[in-house]
Amino acid sequence: MANSSCVTEFFLLGFSSLGELQLILFVVFLCLYLIILSGNIIIISVICLDHSLHTPMYFFLCVLSTSETFYTIVILPKMLINLLSVLRTLSFVSCASQIYFFLGFAVTNCLLLGVMGYDRYAAICQPLHYPILMSWRVCGQLAVTCIISGFLISLLGTTLVFSLTFCGSNKVNHYFCDISPVIRLAYAETYINELVIFIGGVLVLVVPLIFICISYGFITSAILKISSAEGKRKAFSTCASHLIVVIVHYGCASFVYLRPSAKYTSGKDRLVTVTYTVITPLLNPMVYSLRNKDVQLAIRKMIEKARLRFYNSVKTL
Repeated sequence: MANSSCVTEFFLLGFSSLGELQLILFVVFLCLYLIILSGNIIIISVICLDHSLHTPMYFFLCVLSTSETFYTIVILPKMLINLLSVLRTLSFVSCASQIYFFLGFAVTNCLLLGVMGYDRYAAICQPLHYPILMSWRVCGQLAVTCIISGFLISLLGTTLVFSLTFCGSNKVNHYFCDISPVIRLAYAETYINELVIFIGGVLVLVVPLIFICISYGFITSAILKISSAEGKRKAFSTCASHLIVVIVHYGCASFVYLRPSAKYTSGKDRLVTVTYTVITPLLNPMVYSLRNKDVQLAIRKMIEKARLRFYNSVKTL
C-alpha cells in the first residue's frame, strides 16, 4: 500500500487549536485513561477469580472489558503524547495499523453487545433451555465469531481506505487516524470506497441494534408477565446496565459512521468521538460494577481476601 502513495506519514492536528488548554486536557484524559484501565482490569480479575461469576453473562462482560481495554490502548496513549508534543506524526503504516485495530475492536464490541442481548433474551424468555442455548461451547464459539468477524470487517475497511492514493495534504483533522478524516485526504475518487464502507457500517451498527431491540421486545413482554414486583425488578436490573451501554455506544457510533465522509465536521465529530473512545469505555466498568450487586459482592470478597493475606503475611514477620 505504501508504494501506491506519495504520502509517507500523516500529521494529526488533534486538539492543537486549543493552545494551552491542551495541558488541562492531558491531565483530564490521563485520569480518565487510568480509571478505564483500572476499572476494566478489576472487572476482568473479579470475573476470572470469583467462581460465582462464571456464567455466560459475565463471560461476555469479561470479553467486552478485555476488548475495551485494547480498544483504548490503540487510541489514548498516542493522543496523550500528542497533547504534550509538537511533532504529532504517524507513519503511513502506523496510521493504517491504528485504523485496523481501532475498527477491529470497535466492531467486536458492537457484535458482543448484540450477543449479550441474545444472552439476556435466552436467560429471561427461555430459562429452561438456557443451559443448552448458552452452553460454554456456544459461548466460546460466539465470542470467537465476534472477534474474527470484527477484524475481518476491519481489514476490509482499512484496505478500502489505504488502497487509495494519497498525494496531497497529510494533515488529519482528528486526534487519531479514523476513516472519515483520512479518506478525505485521498487524491482520488472515493465514492465507491465510501459506499462500501457505509454499507459495512450499516451492517455492523444497525443489524445488531435491530437484533437487540427485538430481543428486548421479547424480554419486556416476558417481564411484564412476572407476577411479583420483586421478580420484575430483578429481571429489569439485569438488563439495565446492558441497555445503558448499548444506547451510548450505538448512538454515538451511528452519528459518526452512518453518513458519507463528506458530511464530516471536525469539531462536532471530535466531541462525539471522545464520547465513544473515552466515555463509553469508562462507562462500561462503572455501570456494570456500580449497578450490579453480584460484581459488588465479588469485589468486596476479593478485597477482604487481599486484606487477610496482607494481615497474615505481616503476622508471620
